Amino acid sequence: MGRANVVAEVTGTVWKVETESGATVGPDDVVMLIESMKMEIPVLAAGSGRIAEILVKEGEMVQEGQTVAVIAT
Repeated sequence: MGRANVVAEVTGTVWKVETESGATVGPDDVVMLIESMKMEIPVLAAGSGRIAEILVKEGEMVQEGQTVAVIAT
C-alpha cells in the first residue's frame, strides 16, 4: 500500500475540512477548503484511497506546498 500527500496549492487559512480520517476518496474529491484573499480554494485528493491522516485543523494557517493530509492508496 502506498501513500499520497495532499498539498495546499495556496497560502491561507483552512476554512473547512470536508472529510475525515478513514473516509474513502477518489481523484479530485474535495478534502478541504482554504480561504485565501477572500476566495475559497478547494484542496483536492491526489488520487483514490482512504484518508490516513489529516494534518491540519480548521482555522489553521497553511503555506503553499504544505502537506495537509495523507491518502493511503
